[in-house]
Amino acid sequence: MGAVKAPHDAVEAPRILRVAGPLVELTYTGGTAMHDVVLLGEAAVPAEVVSIRGDVVTAQAYEYTGGLAPGGPARPQGGPLSVRLGPGLLGGVFDGLLRPLAHAGDRLTAGHTGMPEERTWSFTPSVPEGGQAAEGEVLGEIGLPVPLGVLVPPGCSGPVTRIAPAGSYDEGTVVAVVAGKEIRMSARWPVRKPRPVRERLGAVEPLTTGQRAIDLLFPMALGSTVAVPGSFGTGKTVLLQQIAKWCDADVIVYVGCGERGNEMADVIAELSELEDPRTGGRLHDRTVVIANTSNMPMMAREASIHTAATVAEYFRDMGLDVVLIADSTSRWAEALREFASRMGELPAEEGYPARLASELAAFYERAAAVRTLGGRTGSVTVIGAVSPPGGDVTEPVTAHTERFVRCLWSLDRDLAYARHYPALSWSASFSRDVAALAAARERAGDRDWPQRRTRVAALLTEADRLADLVELVGVAALPPQERVSVLAGRLLREGVLQQNALSPLDSYCSPAKTAALAEAVLTVVARCGELADSGARADAVEAVDFTPLLRAREEAGPEDTTAVEAARDTVLARLGEAL
Repeated sequence: MGAVKAPHDAVEAPRILRVAGPLVELTYTGGTAMHDVVLLGEAAVPAEVVSIRGDVVTAQAYEYTGGLAPGGPARPQGGPLSVRLGPGLLGGVFDGLLRPLAHAGDRLTAGHTGMPEERTWSFTPSVPEGGQAAEGEVLGEIGLPVPLGVLVPPGCSGPVTRIAPAGSYDEGTVVAVVAGKEIRMSARWPVRKPRPVRERLGAVEPLTTGQRAIDLLFPMALGSTVAVPGSFGTGKTVLLQQIAKWCDADVIVYVGCGERGNEMADVIAELSELEDPRTGGRLHDRTVVIANTSNMPMMAREASIHTAATVAEYFRDMGLDVVLIADSTSRWAEALREFASRMGELPAEEGYPARLASELAAFYERAAAVRTLGGRTGSVTVIGAVSPPGGDVTEPVTAHTERFVRCLWSLDRDLAYARHYPALSWSASFSRDVAALAAARERAGDRDWPQRRTRVAALLTEADRLADLVELVGVAALPPQERVSVLAGRLLREGVLQQNALSPLDSYCSPAKTAALAEAVLTVVARCGELADSGARADAVEAVDFTPLLRAREEAGPEDTTAVEAARDTVLARLGEAL
């Protein structure tokens, strides 16, 4: 038996010493660790340990601290912030701590527990009782539009001593016992700890977004990372919403980090109304929304990014392809800056903490295509919006983010003001996945994709080079071939790269239609070049009505390549008649 402590050695119950806004000091001699969660006051306001100095512990509250006072109780939870992962996530709206918001009212009350409504899901066992199960193995299937399962947790393997029969169970039900460990429909996981995998795979398969400017010029691979920098009004949120609606991922995790509440409400409403092209149900049913709006506490905003990554990894471990959309990482970085200032950390560039780069790297590092512990393949693709103040892309968040991502979709203010959406700058954007994805496109039957992309990019670059010259001397002063290049830039911008998010025919564009539109414009441009070489007057070429070609993107259906080819033939015929 252990020695009995003397009365003077008894551990003093933790108490609140001081409250300074969201920073709360506690007296605690029982031992704790950084990032552990502690509940403050009678309302059980959750907070995170951020500093330990002797028997004085400093915690940063996740919620409003009104009502807390010195001498109030504090209850350490003995571990870091963890969230419950289970089938109830799909179709739900949560705060930054993954607490359901469906029945929380207009505002969260202090100590909101986030207990969801009672729901059950069908469970069908896939392993026999008495058999062996390894970590990551599927113990049973859960009946949902998205195929989910109950997995053996990491670090656990052995005999299945109990497996529940087929039936409906809630998230807290023990459905299996493996090596003496009880396994429920849901499980908890610390948000800052990446879930383990067997191996990371190369990014070789494309993620189709349905947005022509992206899929044609700056594609991304499953498991890749993307930054979307753009100043206010350039259309970041609309572009991210379009990707959430139309990309071919299995699950969407959308985290509104510090966004305006009305924008988050619009996102939720649209996802609820949009029909899922895969299942015929609601797109919302395979989406997880984490709404941590700008009026919510700073510490919850900082945690929301890690929470979203943990949720994405949970679905990835099921063998699914997940897209994590973070809007925006700049406001997450602002939360880091505010927190660092309160803790007295030495500021670096523009007041951000010196650890900003490593924090960004750790977040984007959680994206990958992987082979899971159970042997399946899955991926997490991270798309993070960046909001540089005043459009200054040299500011720290944008500059550091660009170092860690494989794709950059830079949004241009001039294009946005000209009503060109998406306002994706073809000169300031890049994709490091192009070479790998060219082989995937060829395997899919589109052998001309690399050449098509190269030709489009070259024409846009040449048109941009001539733009300043045209402003100085006018287009009439240019040689015929250069006038054709200026015309080519206009046809590509208006006929291919522009896309109307509000049009039922143009909101989504299939890879086949994207290829058809690009080929149609390239064919027409090539014919214009031949006419210019043969001595045709450049102004006569420019005077031809190209309207059918420019309107084909909105008049042809998302999969309709025949209408695009007809528009191309109409314009070619007009060129022949006019010249």
